[in-house]
Amino acid sequence: MAHDNSDGAGSVRRELGRREHEGRQVHALISARVCGADRNDLWDALTNADRIPKWFLPISGDLRPGGSYQLEGNAGGEIAECEPPERFGLTWRMHGDVSWVTVTLSDLSEDLTEVRLEHLAQFPPEFWEEFGPGAVGIGWDQALFGLDQHFASSPSVVPETAEAWITSEEGRDFTRRSSDAWCEASIALGTDEAAARAAADRVTAFYTGEDPT
Repeated sequence: MAHDNSDGAGSVRRELGRREHEGRQVHALISARVCGADRNDLWDALTNADRIPKWFLPISGDLRPGGSYQLEGNAGGEIAECEPPERFGLTWRMHGDVSWVTVTLSDLSEDLTEVRLEHLAQFPPEFWEEFGPGAVGIGWDQALFGLDQHFASSPSVVPETAEAWITSEEGRDFTRRSSDAWCEASIALGTDEAAARAAADRVTAFYTGEDPT
């Protein structure tokens, strides 16, 4: 487990595991962030089609159990389960591959809620060895940071400025710290430390455009 208390409004927790899902061996990536909002408001931000684009991406479809969705320029899939205001699950289809995402909300106080995102996916061994969990985890960290900023009085980033922010020094620093945290989670899972750090260097370079050497 890797913790990072330095970015956003609250603490961040990252975990990795391996398990069987629907008869397949999959990697489990968990990114959890504490947001400065009550659970009902956070649930609405996550599930309201008019509100999702204000922190993430435009979305279309039927956002009810059994319905399908499509994120503009990104993934699509089906809504598998929904238990307001606590938990929803969906399939995540992208580039011809299918994986599974479950989001769970937990009250911490009147105005603090933890959002826990679990992504189950199969990755080719060569891809995992080359880039490690950060290849997926950094993107989820960015998305949950955007969600957290949705509730900030003076947000560092909104969807209209996200592209510029990612390439700014602040955005690149966020990526480096996210990559380092996923690297530590990989080492905790049992990955050889040198291999994990080499993979983290490569995925950081991919996201930031910096020379991995």
